[in-house]
Amino acid sequence: MPYFQGIDVPELRQLRAFVAIAEEGHVTRAAERLGMQQPPLTRLLQGLEHELGVELVRRLPRGVQPTPAGLALLEEARALLMRSDALTDVVRRAARGETGRLAVGFTSSAALHPFVPGVLRMFRQALPGVSVALEEAGTGELMDALLHERLDAAFVRSPLHGARGLQAMPILEESMLLALPAAHALARGRSGTLRPVPLPQLASEAFVLYRRRVGQGLYDAILRACLEAGFSPHVVQEAPRMTATLSLVAAGLGLSIVPASMQRLRSDGIVYRGLARCPALVAPLHLAMRAGDASAVLARFKAMVADAAAAES
Repeated sequence: MPYFQGIDVPELRQLRAFVAIAEEGHVTRAAERLGMQQPPLTRLLQGLEHELGVELVRRLPRGVQPTPAGLALLEEARALLMRSDALTDVVRRAARGETGRLAVGFTSSAALHPFVPGVLRMFRQALPGVSVALEEAGTGELMDALLHERLDAAFVRSPLHGARGLQAMPILEESMLLALPAAHALARGRSGTLRPVPLPQLASEAFVLYRRRVGQGLYDAILRACLEAGFSPHVVQEAPRMTATLSLVAAGLGLSIVPASMQRLRSDGIVYRGLARCPALVAPLHLAMRAGDASAVLARFKAMVADAAAAES
């Protein structure tokens, strides 16, 4: 804007006043348009002319008319005000959590629960201005990523007891099932028609579990349920991921106990059966976050997760 060289840049309110006057061609109508009195509007125009050192409008018997300098300013002022309005909208949308970036992690078992992809899909549809990055890893890796701010939130199975700097929001609980090799004696017939298996009946069986440091919450829950049933599980193999655990079950290495949602991984080599007399053996789902994280985007995501969980329950 050539007229701004060597002078103070006008305030936006002065530019808005000038644009309204120039477009209306009348100070009174411009004041009505801006919802203000005529005297303060006139002072804004006069102040702008004084700062620029030029006459911007020519006073006529019935109204005003922009001077050549005023016409030059009018074009630039309109563009500047448009950019200002756009900037204000961007800032306000960011403050409302409608733009930005959200990095979400999840364990393999959490990802297979329909709640997780469902709420992620809802979030993307509701807030297309937010870029969502996804990462699958073990619980320990996800916690480290949260603490080092590589992730903003993570869907995990563990309640995070004693994890400093982190907090976990309970979402839901699901039942756990017995995963058996298809050739196992307990897998006779269709899995949907078989009665639940009492946990003590598994005392002499070979177990395949995911490593405790990967799935601490579920590992401990299975171990505790077995001990309450009167035996310590004979773990013949540990796997780095829940999906790998099911692959080992399908290969006939042993049986396992998994969240019910893992049935979505259909395999000809696995039969699922319910478990009897162990109501406390459930697989929780939590949303882990950094304690005190003030991100507006995360707040929107957390609220959407909470609403979806409430609707599901």
